[in-house]
Amino acid sequence: MAIESLLGDLPANWETTTLGEICQRGGGSIQTGPFGSQLHASDYVEVGIPSIMPQNIGDNRVVPDGIARITEKDAKRLGRYLVKNGDIVYSRRGDIERRALITKKEDGWLCGTGCLRVRFGASDFIDPQYASFYLGDLSVREWIVRHAIGATMPNLNTSILSALPFVVPPLSEQRAIAGILGALDDKIEVNRRMNITLEAMARAVFTEMVKDAEGKEKIIGDVVTVVGGSTPSTTNPVFWNDGDIHWATPKDLAPLQSPFLLETNSWITELGLQDISSGLLPVGTVLLSSRAPIGYLAITQIPTAINQGFIAIKCTEAVPNYFVLNWLKENMEEIIGRANGTTFLEISKSNFRPMKMFVPSPERMKEFVEVVEPMYKKVVANLKESRTLASLRDSLLPRLMRGEVRVK
Repeated sequence: MAIESLLGDLPANWETTTLGEICQRGGGSIQTGPFGSQLHASDYVEVGIPSIMPQNIGDNRVVPDGIARITEKDAKRLGRYLVKNGDIVYSRRGDIERRALITKKEDGWLCGTGCLRVRFGASDFIDPQYASFYLGDLSVREWIVRHAIGATMPNLNTSILSALPFVVPPLSEQRAIAGILGALDDKIEVNRRMNITLEAMARAVFTEMVKDAEGKEKIIGDVVTVVGGSTPSTTNPVFWNDGDIHWATPKDLAPLQSPFLLETNSWITELGLQDISSGLLPVGTVLLSSRAPIGYLAITQIPTAINQGFIAIKCTEAVPNYFVLNWLKENMEEIIGRANGTTFLEISKSNFRPMKMFVPSPERMKEFVEVVEPMYKKVVANLKESRTLASLRDSLLPRLMRGEVRVK
């Protein structure tokens, strides 16, 4: 049976088949991770074999931050669910477009509960890295979403993935395509890891410079300006249509890999801005998500308005944003402890403002900023470069996948 390509017209020597047929041809398979009855919450341990969960699936990579682990005994018991170099792992529910290519580093980890594993087997006609990029094409992702089960929470299963139309160029072209796109992804990953190191260094400087510093304990509401946001009426189109003013929600902070907000997913108009009491917040404002959940943090790199899910902190030279950012991280347990609410916990401005903050002497504060500012500026530069590289990758990907740009 002929399979229609999702990508339109293709070069004559490119094959169109299905993902399931390709896996079967190489002796591979598409299978789910273990069900909850096979692996309970009490089975996870501090040290052991990493278990890849949906939250660990990034942009074609496994993100190991905070990954759960199982014992070697359980890994042996669940051996059929262990991943191998060249596998691709999907989230089974929620953000089902996300996938991660398994590398040598993750070989032997567990395809955890809530995930699906794609394995090509002993294939000499499929390059797994090419396949992972093909699965990231917008047309392919849209097909997956359209065929997912469930209106409220999309669900993915082995049958859906098996039926996914799949394009197979000659192996040499697959490798060339993967080489180009992979080089861009590698640089993005280098930037991400560098930023993790830089932020850890800045946190260490904060801890070291503040713990023995001279200074005074002050009420945070007395030394910085604390404001909240709101949402313009969503039924009034004049607040939203053709808006060009950034408007942030906690969802904009959730996927951030570093605490700097460079973009928002929503925009409002000037009339919408006038409907928000806090107005337009300047660059350098510190944002703290105040509910559902509490604790997302970012320093704005764009002027932005915010919704009611934030506490926004306008800092000063005496109490700068880099210091406040680290102070919030250091005192998050107390912040959450001050929250209340029946439906969900929320830290209100009235409960936040009375918190006491140790403010070092002006000399010590200046020294702190002089040390960490270059680190944070490099973090922002890396983020901006990665955005540019991702945009280049995303514009190249569909042209390479359709054979509009041919590589050798």
